[in-house]
Amino acid sequence: MNRYLRRALPWLIVGLLLLGLVLGVIRAVKARQSLAQTAPSEATVSLVELAPSDLVEVQRHELGRSIAVSGGLKAVRTAQVKAKVAGELQELVVREGESVRAGQVLGRIDPTEYAARLRQAQEQAASAQAQWEIAERTLANNRALVDQGFISRNALETSISNAAAARAAVQQAQAGVDLARKALDDTVLRAPIAGQVSVRAAQPGERVGVDARIVEIVDLSSLELEAAVRAEEVVGLSPGARARLRVDGLDETLDATVVRINPSTQPGTRAVPVYLAVQAHPALRQGLFATGQIEQMRRHTLAVPESVLRHDEARPHVLVLREDRIELREVILGESGQSAAGQRVVEIRSGLAEGERVLAGSVGRVRDGVRARVTSVAPSPQR
Repeated sequence: MNRYLRRALPWLIVGLLLLGLVLGVIRAVKARQSLAQTAPSEATVSLVELAPSDLVEVQRHELGRSIAVSGGLKAVRTAQVKAKVAGELQELVVREGESVRAGQVLGRIDPTEYAARLRQAQEQAASAQAQWEIAERTLANNRALVDQGFISRNALETSISNAAAARAAVQQAQAGVDLARKALDDTVLRAPIAGQVSVRAAQPGERVGVDARIVEIVDLSSLELEAAVRAEEVVGLSPGARARLRVDGLDETLDATVVRINPSTQPGTRAVPVYLAVQAHPALRQGLFATGQIEQMRRHTLAVPESVLRHDEARPHVLVLREDRIELREVILGESGQSAAGQRVVEIRSGLAEGERVLAGSVGRVRDGVRARVTSVAPSPQR
């Protein structure tokens, strides 16, 4: 068996070599046929017809870069009217949506208990005042007696101490009167700021405790937007930057200005809160949602639409119509942003001159050096 295998092995190797050679010849023939079929089709594309809409003129644009922001509107000045003393809420004369003035009386807490405490403190102050007057008269008499030698110096010092203690008792009683009077005044609820009532959290007849929320007031004359901006975007941002906002329910856009930038990032998101003062408008309300753009940069520079750039080569390039030929031109790009017309454009630092015409992105791939002609009508699609 081994003898027959040794005899057949050389013929097997020769057969495999012949098979490989035949397969190589077949592949070469097919490649030549494919090249012969494609070469004429490429050669036939000797003229490209372009419509005026297929060309974009290189010109200067007012280039702007912006930061997208969104968030809810908040009133700069808000106030919560809370109960400073405990008691029964006797009256509350305002409701949600009503306008109030600074210092206006909004309601009252039952003052009976606090009026009684004030009278009690006043009586105690009057008693202390009488004791002080007695101590002062005794001190004056003892001074005269000491000068005449009728009492000792120690008795005079005791009178001085008694008068000082009586004077301190008067001051303490007067402080009690002041506290009682303040507690009585606190039974009257007043508006700390001018604005509109947004929340009425209690009703007359309820017993409220100290620091219980009664009414919330918002001043809609000054609103701001709190927006979270990514850390990499906030680097070039500073107070005074302009913005345009669109608020839910309003057809027109509103002007806004960056007034503050938080020095800390938000935990978890690493975003930085930015506060924008919003242009006053009678239809604005606290809590409305707004979206917009903060203008970070705006300058005049040579730019082209992003759509004309081509990236099928190693470097970005455009196709320029130079006389009657298509020329592939590499370009060096700069800042990208938004033009005044709202189109996304890219700054051209080198590679193009103002007034040159480049092929729009809607035009397919065209070889460098191909002849081109501009027609008044759009060319028919090739079949």
